[in-house]
Amino acid sequence: MTEHTPEFGDKPEEPKPSGDGVGAGDTPPSGVPSQQPTQPAQPQGQPAGQYGTQQYPYGMHQQYAQQPWPGYASGQATQQKKSGRGLVTGVAALALVCGLVGGGVGGFVGYQLGGDSSTGASALDESKPARSASTAPQGSVQQVAQKVLPSVVQIQISSAQGSGEGSGIVLSSDGLILTNNHVAEGGQSGRLTALFHDNRTAPVRVVGTDPKSDLAVVKADITGLTPAELGRSDDLPVGSQVVAIGSPFGLSGTVTSGIISAKDRPVRAGGESGSQDTVLNALQTDAAINPGNSGGPLVDMDGRVVGINSAIYSPGTGQEQAGSVGLGFAIPIDQARRIANELKETGSATQTTLGVTITNANQPGAQVQDIIPNGPAQAAGIKPGDVITKIDDRALLDADALVAAVRSHNPGDHVRFTIGGPGGERTVDVTLTGQKG
Repeated sequence: MTEHTPEFGDKPEEPKPSGDGVGAGDTPPSGVPSQQPTQPAQPQGQPAGQYGTQQYPYGMHQQYAQQPWPGYASGQATQQKKSGRGLVTGVAALALVCGLVGGGVGGFVGYQLGGDSSTGASALDESKPARSASTAPQGSVQQVAQKVLPSVVQIQISSAQGSGEGSGIVLSSDGLILTNNHVAEGGQSGRLTALFHDNRTAPVRVVGTDPKSDLAVVKADITGLTPAELGRSDDLPVGSQVVAIGSPFGLSGTVTSGIISAKDRPVRAGGESGSQDTVLNALQTDAAINPGNSGGPLVDMDGRVVGINSAIYSPGTGQEQAGSVGLGFAIPIDQARRIANELKETGSATQTTLGVTITNANQPGAQVQDIIPNGPAQAAGIKPGDVITKIDDRALLDADALVAAVRSHNPGDHVRFTIGGPGGERTVDVTLTGQKG
């Protein structure tokens, strides 16, 4: 699809847009597209974790949609500036003075009114209360956390580039784990270790990876785990409550909550420098996702996984790790489930493709540049110059939206495209196919 994705906010240096388009499901050049003045900004995925200069929830590092290196949190401590320390020290000193004055006044008045013949009751003298017997209400964040926490894993990365943490989701009792590709790739030149909820640890090996979908399946040599319950994302309403669990900045088992802010959000995520080859059809959430959350679950209020946390938008600049500003992005579980099954069985995954190269049009939609011979688009009669404006009932803003929409389907799905062009508007029926790699 197009190499053009509008930027959203200030970011660290990223590849400049090339302006050329690439095909949905076909291999495009890398780069981050520039914003078109007539179109709203689109997120650029930043990993939720930090490894090097990209931000992921693996530590998260890429800009809007910078991918959180949601799975990769750097182990380096942040240094405070001298001016910052001075400010904090000044505030503390002022508070101390106020406390002393207030305490003096209170003591004097109490003495004058009550004399010194009696001693007031103190909360410290009361006996320790009985242990709380309250139970978590059904559908509460507390109840969701109790159910899901045993199925969430911290993935520790150690390589020549440094160390960090990501997150993962237990798929089987004997150690299969789903995480982000940008988390698992840390083990290619280093070592991965899983830390489980019961504090057991085990080495991890990579079973299969798919950089285009930013997903990976890894295996730990361990048994007796609690697999997560996978839900569905196709019928998840915008505004519904969700919970995110992971290891932000290395703090394993951290629980945050929010809502589904938007669906079908085209986001360039993963470790592919923002190329159109990594566009995700993401769920957007305001649940706090930070570096180290990458690969962890986004779950509904029944404790079922509806997304894999993968990216955040961060307006910061420079090389430091960014934090949550309430714009997090997760891979929908409907897509992740299919990819994970393929990775488990074959070690690689199939991407759904239309068989075109595209770019942004001068109107809402994606303009076809070239047709791949013998592909689905050619069979349906789509031609260069056509502007694809809808897929089924979903309106398309730009080329990235078409990539995301196509990839939300499975190979073999039958879809209807609405096309505008010199000859007027028409519709065509297309059977999508799959492409390895």
